[in-house]
Amino acid sequence: MEIFVSTLTQMGFLFLLIVIGYAVSKLKVVPDNAPAVLSRLENNVFIPALVISTFMSGFTFETMTTAWQYLLGGLLVVGPGIPVAIAISRLCTRDKYIQKIYTYGLAFSNFGFMGNAVVKSMFPEVFPSYLIFVLFFWVFIYMWGVPVLLIPSEGGNKQSIKSRLRSFVNPMFIGMLIGMVLGLISPFFTVPGFIGNALTTLGDCMSPVAMLLTGMTIAKIDLKQTFINLNIYVVSLIRLIALPLIGILIVMLLPIPKAISVCVVCSLAMPLGLNTVVVPSAYGLDTKVAAGMALISHLLSCATIPLMFMIFEMLV
Repeated sequence: MEIFVSTLTQMGFLFLLIVIGYAVSKLKVVPDNAPAVLSRLENNVFIPALVISTFMSGFTFETMTTAWQYLLGGLLVVGPGIPVAIAISRLCTRDKYIQKIYTYGLAFSNFGFMGNAVVKSMFPEVFPSYLIFVLFFWVFIYMWGVPVLLIPSEGGNKQSIKSRLRSFVNPMFIGMLIGMVLGLISPFFTVPGFIGNALTTLGDCMSPVAMLLTGMTIAKIDLKQTFINLNIYVVSLIRLIALPLIGILIVMLLPIPKAISVCVVCSLAMPLGLNTVVVPSAYGLDTKVAAGMALISHLLSCATIPLMFMIFEMLV
């Protein structure tokens, strides 16, 4: 019951932001270009700040040498998950763009904002290790997920080698490199407090603004068509039930420490990530399916997250 109440509270906060975004858009409180402006802020300010602060605190020589098992665990979860996500997305639709959205949503859950909140409230002793566990998730997101799946390529779906390399030069990837350097040199150089506070505060804006942006995007789509889109439910249920159940089965059969098991299940049980709304919107791409996935998966996760952790506690 405790995990249910904690998760329900967090979901209530998220959906309140979605409702506010929806309302201000429908009531014309904000101008029509507000989603585009917020998307630019997200991609060029908030997300890079979050990436820098995350790697600055988690990518250090100490964590690299003492927490290798968490890094390895995260790699073994996210690495094999990518080809599985690609295969499932190809079965769900023939549309190449929608395939990329499904692939991203299946490969990367909302392990950051939602995952951090759940682990910190329910397993506070595991939280520092969880941040290390998901480091490879961030690496794959900003080296492959965002530039390859969410940022449009030049001249069609197929990218040239030059275009693929150029896609890595984006604010998020640059922020990751800066954060990794600052983390590694932290024993010799400490970032001034006001800079660290600014990065943390700006990074904290990422998820709330993303939810407001989701609400604004939902306000422009046909909700009836969203709720009758069977593929969105299929992808959401695979993300919320099938993948975490596979994770629970694996950690149950293998001699894995419970702290790592918590990290595995939590990273798999979260709803679909929000970058599928934020990033394409900044490039003027259609985000109707992505917004529908965000809405439905976060709604369903109110029930599925407590259910997955209940099964986890019973079996593991």
